[in-house]
Amino acid sequence: MAQFQDRRDAGRRLAGRLQVYAGRKDVLVLGLPRGGLPVAAEVADALGCPLDVLVVRKLGVPGHEELALGALASGGGRVVNDDVVRELRLSADTIERVTRRERAELQRRERAFRGDRPAPEMRGRTVILIDDGIATGATMRSAVAAARTLGPARVVVATPVAASESLARLRDEADEVVCLATPQPFTAVGRWYLHFPQTDDAEVRSILAGRADRAGVAREQP
Repeated sequence: MAQFQDRRDAGRRLAGRLQVYAGRKDVLVLGLPRGGLPVAAEVADALGCPLDVLVVRKLGVPGHEELALGALASGGGRVVNDDVVRELRLSADTIERVTRRERAELQRRERAFRGDRPAPEMRGRTVILIDDGIATGATMRSAVAAARTLGPARVVVATPVAASESLARLRDEADEVVCLATPQPFTAVGRWYLHFPQTDDAEVRSILAGRADRAGVAREQP
C-alpha cells in the first residue's frame, strides 16, 4: 500500500524527522532532480533553510556506460572510482574525455534548472541531500561522493522511502541517513506513492525560481 499521498506530503513528513536542523544558518537543502525537488522544497520550507538543486552525472566507462568510473556534481565536484580505473586500465585521457562530455551535459541541465544563478557554496556547511526515494542507491551514492569533494562539514542523506540494502551502503558513506520507510519487498519508488507523476524541468525551474525570488525580497527588507 502507498505510504505517501504525493511528493509534497512525503516532504512535509520527512521534515518532521529533520527538525534538529531547523533555523540553522549553516544548513543547505539540496534536491536531486527531478523528483527530489518537490520533496526537498517542503523540507526547506519547514526548516527555514535555503534550497537548491544538486545535479549529478555518472561518468560511465566507454562502451560499458552502466559501469561508473566516477561522478560529477553541481559546483565542480568530481569523484573517480580508482578501483574501476585500475582494473580496466583506463587512461587519464579517457577519463578526461568522459568528464568533458558529462560536464557539458551537467552544465546544460544546471542552466535549464537554475538559469544564471551560481551553484550554492557547500564548504563548511551541513548539506542535506534529498531524493523522492532510493532504489539501488547509485545516484545518491554518487551525489554524496561528489558533494564531499566540495568541502561540506556534514553530509546528510534524507528520503521518504528506500530499499533497506541501499540504505545500509549509504550509512557507510554519509554522516547521517534519515528515511521514513523501508518496505519489503521494495520493488520501485513509485509504488509507495498514491500520486507519482513525472516531475519535469518546468516544475524544477518554478520551484527554484520561487525560492530565489523569496530570498531576494528578504535581502531587500530592512
